[in-house]
Amino acid sequence: MESENENKPLADRMRPESLDDFFGQEEIVGEGKLLRQAIKADRLPSMIFWRPPGSGKTSLAFIIAKQTKSEFKQMSAVSCGLKDLRDIVKEAKENVRLGKKTIFFLDEIHRWNKSQQDALLPYVEKGLITLIGTTTENPSFEVIGALLSRCQIFVLKQLNKEQISKIIKKALNNRERGLGNLNIKIDEKVIDVIAQMSNGDARKALNVLEYAVLTSPGFEHIKSIARKETSGAQKNKSKGAVINITVDIVKEAFQKSHLLYDKDGEEHYNIISALHKSMRGSDANAALYWLARMVEAGEDPLYVARRLVRFASEDIGLANSRALEQAVAAYQACHFIGVPECNVILAQAVVYMAKCKKSNELYTAYTKAAQDVREYGNLPVPLHIRNAPTQLMKDLGYGKDYKYSPNYDYKEEQEYFPEKLKGKKYLKE
Repeated sequence: MESENENKPLADRMRPESLDDFFGQEEIVGEGKLLRQAIKADRLPSMIFWRPPGSGKTSLAFIIAKQTKSEFKQMSAVSCGLKDLRDIVKEAKENVRLGKKTIFFLDEIHRWNKSQQDALLPYVEKGLITLIGTTTENPSFEVIGALLSRCQIFVLKQLNKEQISKIIKKALNNRERGLGNLNIKIDEKVIDVIAQMSNGDARKALNVLEYAVLTSPGFEHIKSIARKETSGAQKNKSKGAVINITVDIVKEAFQKSHLLYDKDGEEHYNIISALHKSMRGSDANAALYWLARMVEAGEDPLYVARRLVRFASEDIGLANSRALEQAVAAYQACHFIGVPECNVILAQAVVYMAKCKKSNELYTAYTKAAQDVREYGNLPVPLHIRNAPTQLMKDLGYGKDYKYSPNYDYKEEQEYFPEKLKGKKYLKE
């Protein structure tokens, strides 16, 4: 019979149990760092771990659970609510009576709404609960300010390829919790491919490794032999079977899941920002790369095209009025053709924008005009440029002394601003 541990995913089985087994994040938990010392001293502040999936946020929380003497309560914000919080608070009060602290580990804290976070705040503020929250979203936007100010924010970095490779090798060699009891043939090149394609996500790397092993012909052969086992010799034969993991198997396991791009998350805005700034900086090659990151991950091409329309006026504007035409044409072409054929249309528009001469004069001029609107409010329109469709309006002076520009060869001197803004200049002469 399989044990409970054997039924867990490889990524869960291989969670590090101490800081010595924890790969990466040396800036946070390396030797001499404050968080490492706080964990060892069992004097933890409330904290939030922020950054990409698979960077070690949950693993770090579990290490804290094992190395501190506090009561550790783990929940996911997806599936728990205020009732669960009340139960934890009740237990925390009892723990205080017993001289014990309570750590509340809330995974995906950004999934709790404002009222739920508000309910948690007083218990964190009083120290009844030590909060450990994890999130892949920017806590500045997803966590209420009052709670944020009472927590230490630790920004975890994406794991690099070398760190992911070490994690993979550890799983391959560990006989108790990993894959070390299987005869797996996998060379450095294949490990490098997994490490590269996992985009710094250790969980994804281990999930893909496990999937590749479990679906390989070699593993199917082992299962077939195991079902027919009737003697020790056959058992030895089963143990001697080889599971060969190739690059093709790994790539099939990944498919497109290796592209880190959440269309509703922060990375979405990071990448569109990178595209915009690359075009603004006239780096057509970098702009193409960021465009490909979005398109290949499944971004709506019309979203990208709309951003190009904005860019054409904001960053090119009067320097090349054809840019707006190109952007609008790209939007219409993407709408007509759709994916995947529209990718080259977006590429053409992106490169065109990147190579255009730039001017933000329109953008800055409009910003100044809008600032005057906010500062001065609804200034009255000068009488001489008001429309006068009725006799009463004419009697009140509407349109009086207006100079019709064509009659003056467009060279008439006439004020068009309200009195308080007379002579104002937003654009360069």
